[in-house]
Amino acid sequence: MLLLDPETLVPAAQQRVILYEVTWEQYEQLSDMFVDDFPRMTYLEGTLEIIMTTSPEHERLKTIIARLIETFAVEKLINLNGYGSATFRREAVRRGAEPDECYCLGTLAEIPDIAIEIALTSGGIDKLEVYRGLQIPEVWFWVNNQFSVYHLREEGYELISRSEFLPELDLSVLGQYVGSVNQTEAIIAYRTFLQTAK
Repeated sequence: MLLLDPETLVPAAQQRVILYEVTWEQYEQLSDMFVDDFPRMTYLEGTLEIIMTTSPEHERLKTIIARLIETFAVEKLINLNGYGSATFRREAVRRGAEPDECYCLGTLAEIPDIAIEIALTSGGIDKLEVYRGLQIPEVWFWVNNQFSVYHLREEGYELISRSEFLPELDLSVLGQYVGSVNQTEAIIAYRTFLQTAK
């Protein structure tokens, strides 16, 4: 059996294309065409960003972060339900996005309470501006090995120190487990930490 070491893998570069003057109808057609497949798309008032591929590191990060958050929810008996990277669109404000992960507290709703973005590269469409138009209350970015959390206020997003939906979740502690090469060991260690911290 072949075993791959994440530290020796050469990461694939994220392939990104940005198109301008794309109509809402064109965006919807493209989005519907690839509904369960790549590419991932973000749309903001006529500008369409298409992510053709994501790197193994991007996928590893989104997976382990989701597993850690879900472990926290299970240990704390929090009713957290996920959409994964579903597409959310609002024609009235000409915005659409597919978060890397997203969650609702309680029943799944039309839009998630929390959207999570893994930001390994810079540039592209302003995701906060897209999410503001979609009225997603909280957006978490994983950037430079740490979380940045933004909560939507009347005047726009405000950078906050911890989630208002999951105030007991210490993201700096959770972040310490994200870099682990062995995801299962990281989950077990984090779960042990949560159980002993009660």
